[in-house]
Amino acid sequence: MKVLYAIQGTGNGHISRAREFIPKLSKLVDLEILISGSSVEVDPGYPVTYRFPGISYTFGKDGGIDYINTVFKLEPASFIKNVMQLDVEKYDLIINDYEPVSAWACKKRGIPCIGLSHQASFLSQKTPRPAKRNPATEWLFHHYAPTTNAVGFHYKTYDTFISTPIIRSEIRTLKTSTKEQVTVYLPAYSDSRLISVLSQLKSVQWNVFSKHSTFAYDTENVKIVPVNNDQYIKSLAESTGLLCGAGFEAPAEALFLGKKLMVIPMRGQYEQECNATALNELGVKSVDLFDHSILDELKSWLFDSTSIQIPYPDQTDQIIDKILNKQVSAV
Repeated sequence: MKVLYAIQGTGNGHISRAREFIPKLSKLVDLEILISGSSVEVDPGYPVTYRFPGISYTFGKDGGIDYINTVFKLEPASFIKNVMQLDVEKYDLIINDYEPVSAWACKKRGIPCIGLSHQASFLSQKTPRPAKRNPATEWLFHHYAPTTNAVGFHYKTYDTFISTPIIRSEIRTLKTSTKEQVTVYLPAYSDSRLISVLSQLKSVQWNVFSKHSTFAYDTENVKIVPVNNDQYIKSLAESTGLLCGAGFEAPAEALFLGKKLMVIPMRGQYEQECNATALNELGVKSVDLFDHSILDELKSWLFDSTSIQIPYPDQTDQIIDKILNKQVSAV
């Protein structure tokens, strides 16, 4: 069986999840990989057959999306050309992790496409949303990378086609400890802004993993480290907690490890607002903006010993079996 696994390349979560599926799939099928988008530091660990610009956003430095750079980097003509030229008909199966080129190539040709993503969970109205919905993003959940069938991932099984998170093997086997340090991953904020706030809280060491720096350096009790998978995992294993955006994979890993967790959704990123709502229901603290106004909340969080641990089961093999046998729910 010849299979195309198409992966969104914005952020590291999609590739991190794919790294769990790729080794197992490659032993069972003739596998090819497609990645579109940018802003990923994690290697898939397998040869990539196709790389496309896709349609994605650029992280800003003040808590939101850099809209100017996002628009500047858009290549609509390339996207249409890639959709038209991608030969999806030569595959027996297309698996799609919120990747628009292959999704639209399949839709144009009337070929089934199986979604395998966190975003697929929002095809269900049972998935938590904030009080104020965003109609434009709700539309995008259905049309950005349309699929015929789907397996969605979320913090709980809110619907029949939704599974709990895929936790990386490195995290599942991690030996943890507790040092007076906190791991920080807030890629939508500048290093200077993070330092200006975190350096005021001197009771712990802050290990900040940065998309904006190409070298490591220390400022008082704040350590800035360019995003690196191995260093991030080591820091998380030894930390009391994780301060991060309201993406999906990073909070899920903290929940699995039982690390204290606080999330800050990217401004204007409705999906992260939805995730924050779901995390709030689980008892996780969230704040809307990272600046000096949250110092008291950060202090309270640091000294609160409460943490939540969820032993998410490993369902990778069952999901692969369901996909290869084409027993995935239509959406």
